[in-house]
Amino acid sequence: MEAPSEAQLPRRTGGWITFPFIIATTVGLALAFVGWTSNLIVYLIKEFDVGSIDAAQISNLVNGAGSLTPVIAAIIADSFLGCFTTIWISSIISLLGTILLALTATVDSLRPKPCEVGSTSCTPKSKGQYVLLYTAIVLATLGSGGIRSTLATIGANQLADKPKDQGIFFNWFFFFWYSASVVGSTAIVYVEDNVSWKAGFFICVAANVLGAAIFLLGSKFYIKFKPEGSPFTSLARVIVASITKRQVALPSIPEDFFQGSLKCLIYDCRFLNHAAIISEGDVKSDGSISNRWRLCSVQEIEDFKTLIKILPLWSTSFFLGTTIGVQASLSILQALAMNRHIGPNFQIPSGSVLVFVLLSTTLFLALFDKFILPTWKNLTGKSLTPLQRIGIGHVLNFLSMGVSALVESKRLNVAKSNESSNIVPMSVLWLVPQLVIVGIAEALYFPGQVSLYYQEFPITLKNLAIAMISVLVGISFYLATALIDVVRRTSRWLPGDINNGRMDNVYWILVIGGVVNFGYYVICAWYYKYQNLKQVDSPSDE
Repeated sequence: MEAPSEAQLPRRTGGWITFPFIIATTVGLALAFVGWTSNLIVYLIKEFDVGSIDAAQISNLVNGAGSLTPVIAAIIADSFLGCFTTIWISSIISLLGTILLALTATVDSLRPKPCEVGSTSCTPKSKGQYVLLYTAIVLATLGSGGIRSTLATIGANQLADKPKDQGIFFNWFFFFWYSASVVGSTAIVYVEDNVSWKAGFFICVAANVLGAAIFLLGSKFYIKFKPEGSPFTSLARVIVASITKRQVALPSIPEDFFQGSLKCLIYDCRFLNHAAIISEGDVKSDGSISNRWRLCSVQEIEDFKTLIKILPLWSTSFFLGTTIGVQASLSILQALAMNRHIGPNFQIPSGSVLVFVLLSTTLFLALFDKFILPTWKNLTGKSLTPLQRIGIGHVLNFLSMGVSALVESKRLNVAKSNESSNIVPMSVLWLVPQLVIVGIAEALYFPGQVSLYYQEFPITLKNLAIAMISVLVGISFYLATALIDVVRRTSRWLPGDINNGRMDNVYWILVIGGVVNFGYYVICAWYYKYQNLKQVDSPSDE
């Protein structure tokens, strides 16, 4: 018998052979997205004459959409298109938006002409220029959001038969994503500030093209799983089926519930139990469900109840995310009005100040695993539980807002003694402590929440852990936008020139809100009962 030719040999797919393609794609697309979003506020103010607070609001909306879009993309990928198709379509959308954004920085007619202060012959601003700008921002944001969650999922799917390798993959995936984010928010932002916006944005375009091209080059090596449905769909079916059968009396016979027993359903959230009642025509002769929107299994209902039980704890983090959104946007405005020089020849780009949050989060995570957690265990004899970790994050969060208020108060005092200049002779490094503290807080409560959800959720809802964080962050940025808008409408604390405002009062409001929110968290945590006590007492390494 002849040996099969090379063309006849089965092609190797899946496994670590796909890793270089996934990671290279991750780096390229992260550089592209972070490279323009980090400096968006500055671009809007300097090139499109957008008011400083309005620019901060737009940035918050972009960050919010960037966090919510991955959830929507995950649902689309799980239910309809699959990860591979969702990624390449999103890559094209992201590329189109980034190209349009680069064109606004390249073609003079696509952005407003600069107007000297006091001039009476300024060219009127064109609505078309702003329509093109915002179209570019929307496309680039939606495209990038559609890539993030699905790219991590398709990478993990290649190692579906090796759970331990999946953990290793996620570690490297987030390492490269954060590393690329640091480069994007420093090197690319530096090019935008010191070379040209055109050069910086076209670097983002090149990174997007390269990332998408490398992803498609690896196509023949990927295992492409067919869509199997989203966990959100299962949760929606429970609600619909419960409402549809709300007038049907709950039976007392276990056999009248689909795939479950009466014992499972007799206690909390009895209204949802209606979804598992078997009515005439609900089950086919082969035992399958004829209409999944009218009948759910007991397990699906219990999964939904697990989610309901944890929602109060989840809701306590909305204010945390809101403070992060407010601080992130206002810190860039503060940096613009401060002395950013380090030495005679180097100036820190204002859009790069948030890199201190990324760095402190990354470094603290390393210290937490290698030093802090073992030390805590040696002193107390117990591991730090997810609820304790989240609670410490709450405290650090409002402490960071307090530091922000004190620093801004000092900055305003210096500004008043130097009214002749818009740039306050106070180093931008004064902002570092507050950014470092909030970075440490993020390293505590965001991973703490993911750990809590993975620990408490049944296996069918494990994928919701990351999704819940994304929804939380997305909504929080919108709440930050709303909060800033309310402050602007009801006070004079946030004028166009922040040197004439009272931004410190905004931070003090966040401190008060943070303390109240922490009290709410303590109450929720006190009454919460762990579903998996063994994992709390002896948490696994994973």
